[in-house]
Amino acid sequence: MFENPEVNIKIRLAALWTSVMFCYIYCDYFELYVPEKVEGLVNGQNILNSPVKLFTASLVLAIPAIMIFLSTLLKPKINRFLNIFFGALFTLMMLFIAINSITPWYGFYVFFAILESAITFLIIWYAWNWPKEQKT
Repeated sequence: MFENPEVNIKIRLAALWTSVMFCYIYCDYFELYVPEKVEGLVNGQNILNSPVKLFTASLVLAIPAIMIFLSTLLKPKINRFLNIFFGALFTLMMLFIAINSITPWYGFYVFFAILESAITFLIIWYAWNWPKEQKT
């Protein structure tokens, strides 16, 4: 039989944040194939059409990237809180995006938003069920 060692909760959370980041990146890449998307990027006719909007989007999407590292570094109490808080925030955000992206060309976007919501829900679940220290 092969050994199946228990994976530390911090590693699980970091792996989940990493997975969700890959989904964000792939989804945004695939969006470049939507008709007129590239033209909108070139001529400025897109949702991030101002320095403030672009900076705000950068701040929001920096959170999951930073959570990969913070999930391995922080002490359990703050780690648990941040994973539950940001996991919930991104779950709700991606469900909102899924609902508002239902069009023929954005079916892939809905798929990724639902997948990302499932991953961030797992983040909440694992953080909520953080293992308790066993007293000896």
